[in-house]
Amino acid sequence: MLINCVAYQDGKKLRDIGVAEIHEYADKPDCFVWVALRDADAEELEQMKHEFGLHDLAVEDAHYENHQRPKIEEYGNTLFAVMTTLDVVNGEILQGEVDVFVGENYALSVRNDSQQGFLGVRERSEREPQLLRKGPAFVLYALLDAVVDRYFPIMEMLETEIESLEEQIFIRGSERRNMERLYALKRKVMLLKHAVGPLMESVGHLHGGRVPALCADTQDYFRDVSDHLARINASINTVRETITTAIQVNLSMVAIEEGEVNKRLAAWAAIFAVATVLAGIWGMNFKHMPELDSAYGYPAALLTMVCACGFLYYRFRKARWL
Repeated sequence: MLINCVAYQDGKKLRDIGVAEIHEYADKPDCFVWVALRDADAEELEQMKHEFGLHDLAVEDAHYENHQRPKIEEYGNTLFAVMTTLDVVNGEILQGEVDVFVGENYALSVRNDSQQGFLGVRERSEREPQLLRKGPAFVLYALLDAVVDRYFPIMEMLETEIESLEEQIFIRGSERRNMERLYALKRKVMLLKHAVGPLMESVGHLHGGRVPALCADTQDYFRDVSDHLARINASINTVRETITTAIQVNLSMVAIEEGEVNKRLAAWAAIFAVATVLAGIWGMNFKHMPELDSAYGYPAALLTMVCACGFLYYRFRKARWL
């Protein structure tokens, strides 16, 4: 679905145009066209391919059904970028995708499976004509920057969640619930890692050293995006290490709790074993057992059992087994 199609010249907006007018404005000097699509179907992508001369492989990767790993590829004098968008819905992270085609006289963005709009990016760019004058490469930067900036709140949400879990990890009886939450959090962190890691590597090719000709005047901006990605990536690694430590601590708590239960069971088993041994001895049917003929034999036997069990109970309590 076409969101908007706008022609710009010398960094300033000329007007909204129709798809049929794209080639007229794209051929003008210092002019480029910025087209935005959402959940584009095969027919729309084919039309854009015809208008801009897009590479077949790039168009294939941009299809609605094909979610790609974040990347930036160079096809001759054009660039094709894939970025993963992350939406938080009811505490869950949903993945989407933004594909951006950039040439000398056009910028085409295709948003798939994402609720995040980029109208604010266009408005901000139009308020800075001195930057928009740098052409389609600045549009690529603006979209990259918008996507990356939306990772920061997600990172903060994950850090808050791990801090909350750390506070509950020593609460007795919460081990199973904590483990489930830790693995759910680990999955969310991996989604963010898969979005940030490959993109950080790709953006690194747009500044310093050999860069595509389109990005020659915008290297500083891409370096800024790369710095943001590096910060997020470092935070992700920290959270992953914290989660790993928390899982190990939680498993240790489970093992400690099991050990406490085993000690209690062993202590009670030892106490009842003494009583069982004494009862077993006096329950044997031997003819000559003098204590059985005594008037005080039965109370003495009971008192002996109680004293033996009481002594063991005292010792186990002192050793904190009970």
